[in-house]
Amino acid sequence: MIYCKNFKAGLIGRKLGHSFSPEIHSCLADYEYKLYEMEENEVGSFLEGCPLDALNVTIPYKKTVMPFLKEISDEAQRIGSVNTVVKRADGLYGYNTDYFGFSYMLKKSGIELQGKKVLILGSGGASVTVRTVAKDMNAAEIIVISRSGENNYGNIEKHRDADVIVNTTPVGMYPDTGKSPVDLKVFCHLSGVLDLIYNPSETRLLYDAKNLGIPSINGLSMLVAQGKKAAEFFTGEPIPDVEIEKIIKSIEEKTKNIVLIGMPGAGKSTLGKILSEKLGRKLTDTDEIITEKAGMPIPEIFSLYGEEKFREIETEAIKEAGKMSGTVIATGGGIVTRKENRYPLKQNSVAVWLKRDLTLLPVDGRPISQTNNMTELYKKRAPLYGDFADFSVDVSENAEETAGRILEGLRRMYK
Repeated sequence: MIYCKNFKAGLIGRKLGHSFSPEIHSCLADYEYKLYEMEENEVGSFLEGCPLDALNVTIPYKKTVMPFLKEISDEAQRIGSVNTVVKRADGLYGYNTDYFGFSYMLKKSGIELQGKKVLILGSGGASVTVRTVAKDMNAAEIIVISRSGENNYGNIEKHRDADVIVNTTPVGMYPDTGKSPVDLKVFCHLSGVLDLIYNPSETRLLYDAKNLGIPSINGLSMLVAQGKKAAEFFTGEPIPDVEIEKIIKSIEEKTKNIVLIGMPGAGKSTLGKILSEKLGRKLTDTDEIITEKAGMPIPEIFSLYGEEKFREIETEAIKEAGKMSGTVIATGGGIVTRKENRYPLKQNSVAVWLKRDLTLLPVDGRPISQTNNMTELYKKRAPLYGDFADFSVDVSENAEETAGRILEGLRRMYK
């Protein structure tokens, strides 16, 4: 930790409500770091009377700030944008730390660009950064896909031989999750997929890549790494790269949902409440969302409309819950039976399978439990729970004890 008690820094941009920057910088150095939302016509006057010792700049002002700077680094000039500004006695100096951030992301992923055909989705500022890094890493061919122009989404199949895809667009980003900018099955020999989005932690593009066995990574490492490099410019002191990984794990631990799955009556709602209290997280129960959407209790939905209608409403509830961050989500016992439920819940979550003795499962008020042999139902669902879960926990009759096992499992994951 670098100590700069009287140093003032911050981030300027148009909308900053979900920024991780204050948390990242608080882990790197001891200085004030605040968010400054502003419109474009306010940027110039802010910089001319700059109240900060240093600042970061995010979209859409990475180009806007450039005319107000005394000097701009070679890297920033090559990319054509600035995301880090340091105030000195003779004026403001601009840098681009996204270059370092994307380079670190590549290194962490193990995905090679040298001699490869790289397809960059999007033509904005982030695209230019990726293009610059790819060129410096001796990519054999770099193709930028935009909405119009020679290479676009309408003729993307002519680049089916691409080796690496990098998404720099906002397609799939919160809150419009579940969308992918391209169908990966079109490409015949991909060796890597990188998505600069970090919320959700697993975009649909990355989810599809994982299911196809293609190495992939999200943009959180780029975000944290560029923050580390910015802090070095701010303070003039080197910071070990090991700090990047510590911050990544800390953010993932705080932002990923904890999803509880298991047989009806396994204790998901009860344990959800305990975990919510212990961790200070919001509790979301998908059964409650279903009841609210349908305007009636779940047994009544089954009675009037049958299980298929219930499952349709349940899927909508899961899509709503899965978009959240840092919550505890208690689910219904049958969520694993529909393939379309998998991505919405896995996009930003750790899934915990609660395994409880079948003879202890209550059946009152549970239509599926009342109309099925629980042993046979378990045989069908157990492989699905096992495939869906990140880890499992045996449920004892002491709920506090079981909650402790869940917390220990989570600690092991982020150790």
